[in-house]
Amino acid sequence: MGNVEKIEQDVQALSPEELAQFRAWFLEYDWAAWDRQLERDVQAGKLDQLADRALRDHTAGKTKPL
Repeated sequence: MGNVEKIEQDVQALSPEELAQFRAWFLEYDWAAWDRQLERDVQAGKLDQLADRALRDHTAGKTKPL
């Protein structure tokens, strides 16, 4: 049995309270991982073109207030 299958079984065996606790922990863990990836992408310049385009569109009046 692989790690993922073992984790799946362990999660399925959790009580409702434990599942809620695990879910909250995993959401925080997942968002933190996403934040780290976003920081790496920003540092690497991977979002520069998107930011430049958004600024050009805004300057050109192509955006609307929310």
